[in-house]
Amino acid sequence: MIKPLASRHPLSSLDELREKFHRWFSQEGKDLPWRKTTDPWAVLVSEIMLQQTTVAAVIANRRFEKFLREYPEVKTITTADEAQLLKSWEGLGYYHRVRNLQEAAKMILEKYHGVFPESATELETLPGIGKYTAGAVSSFAFNQAAPIVDANIARVIARLLNFADEIDSNLGQKTIWNLAEQLLDTHKPRLFNSAIMELGQTYCSPKNPDCFNCPVADFCQTQKPEELPKKKPRKLFKKIEEHAILNRRNDKILLIQEDGSRRKGFWRLPLVSAEKVAHLEADSTHRYTITHHKVTLFLYELNLDEEGEWIALSSLASLPIASPIRRIIEGAI
Repeated sequence: MIKPLASRHPLSSLDELREKFHRWFSQEGKDLPWRKTTDPWAVLVSEIMLQQTTVAAVIANRRFEKFLREYPEVKTITTADEAQLLKSWEGLGYYHRVRNLQEAAKMILEKYHGVFPESATELETLPGIGKYTAGAVSSFAFNQAAPIVDANIARVIARLLNFADEIDSNLGQKTIWNLAEQLLDTHKPRLFNSAIMELGQTYCSPKNPDCFNCPVADFCQTQKPEELPKKKPRKLFKKIEEHAILNRRNDKILLIQEDGSRRKGFWRLPLVSAEKVAHLEADSTHRYTITHHKVTLFLYELNLDEEGEWIALSSLASLPIASPIRRIIEGAI
């Protein structure tokens, strides 16, 4: 694509660049639910939810608001049992996040006596909180001058500065974070971080960036935005097959509770080897994606003597069950 030539450099025109960001965001910034509060607990919840889940997915079912209704402050989540915790997070995936959130809440109560630390350095010592999340909570909740870099911000910075190295390499990450710190408006960090992030979600999108209408096009150094940022080759998805048994008796269904690290505490259908059902035709086939796996699940409605627990159908709604498995069960019963 052909884009407008920059007439100014971001780092030599910082005041003008920041003012452009501020003015644009004040006029066009999205009215997201977590932007209506500076409560650090609410901000932390939103950032943990958004770590590996899209804004659209969080908004779609009002997951942020529902979670805060159940756990309105730090101390309310510290006493939740695992089943309750996992059920509250159902549909968001990556369930280690909510376990870390609970551990972080406990640490805030025990080490900081219920008072949120304000600096990114202290926040980063909490379980499950990395450099980005620490900076986000520090700047969005406390308006502290903490730079942040997520995928959207990294893309904006790479294009603004025409940074052509791989941004996910060690050197690339160090450089991008240094640039984020240089660009940050230390007088209005909350506003600036919100603006640069949203630019990456809108005008400076991964595909088909709207360079002609971009509010900071006058500062953008790259002439090939579609080629930036550069990243390491993506990991390929691993294809796996599962053979699951739907065993139903009267108003109960046989389920097994997971004990692995990925979905510990969740309930699922019993799985059997492909050899055990090789002579049978599956009653239905289901496909879903999780992490770096593309799963094809073959479902057999059989009365087999498998290990597990008989769960009343009326109790399914209250159990933590991964969303793809819940859809499969609900479709079959």
